[in-house]
Amino acid sequence: MKQKTSSEIRLRDFVRDAQNWIYSVTAYDNNERVGCLLRYIPDTSGDRVSPDGVRYRKVGFEEAYEMIAELHPSYAGLMHRIPLSDITQVYKPDREVSSLAEHDDQIKRLMNIFSGLSFGVTGSRVVGLGGAGSDIDGVVYGTDFSTAQIRLKEGIKQKKISDLSDELWKAVYKKRDPELSYDDFLAHEARKWNRGQIDETYFDLLYVRSYAEMIGYHVPIGKKGKVEEVEAIVTDAQYAYDSPAIYAVDHPEYDAVVSFTHTYAGQAVAGEQIKARGVTETHTDGTRWLVIGSTRVAKGEYIKSQTLLESL
Repeated sequence: MKQKTSSEIRLRDFVRDAQNWIYSVTAYDNNERVGCLLRYIPDTSGDRVSPDGVRYRKVGFEEAYEMIAELHPSYAGLMHRIPLSDITQVYKPDREVSSLAEHDDQIKRLMNIFSGLSFGVTGSRVVGLGGAGSDIDGVVYGTDFSTAQIRLKEGIKQKKISDLSDELWKAVYKKRDPELSYDDFLAHEARKWNRGQIDETYFDLLYVRSYAEMIGYHVPIGKKGKVEEVEAIVTDAQYAYDSPAIYAVDHPEYDAVVSFTHTYAGQAVAGEQIKARGVTETHTDGTRWLVIGSTRVAKGEYIKSQTLLESL
């Protein structure tokens, strides 16, 4: 499917260029140049095989930036920015999911659980590079996300799917390596209802804005400051599962606490008091953020709901 309309390319889509390099879309503002991250490249010794028999390998985060800087310096930046004219194919999770389900019983069963919702599957599976052990990265769009969380919870109760096993929760904790104790991490995660298992396969639900919510939206780039720890009351958590996750706060110095790492998506709800540690960021319009995930590993940075932890 060829697609050159920037307004329809959004977060968690995938795109392919003329070299058959495959990128995940990491931005909503994709006018003229699509914000993304290199994920897969053709490689005769690669362990991923496409439906047409071409071998690929997954590219690591640091390697992706090194390759772009060396071979496509015009794409380089905080994220890779590819001109629309260089894109040959767009993979859209919500459009591809039905065809994926024809050959994947697990995806078909998830579609049944989330029927009637704007649901798709992204990640390696949407580009045909998923293996037998690949996770399923579910996507739910706009206001359907909260309904999908309820459906996931009901699906676990009805035993259509399973909650994560203790072993898998520990694996997720190890992978995320957060600045929280395991018990505090689990307390926050257990109420999000955005992860599960279908048979032995791990899946999650990722939030993406509706097309209407994308209009005029972009993530501002501000001036970084110092590391600070703050406590504040969350006044609006509508986009707490977005990327970045945004928590509007009542605080004398900060307008929002913002997380660029998925670890702290959905970490608090409106009305809760949070404690957060991150890097200050000031924008040209005078707004100030406390940014969590100022680096990829986000060491020393966190968001925790004081209200939740004190209730345990």
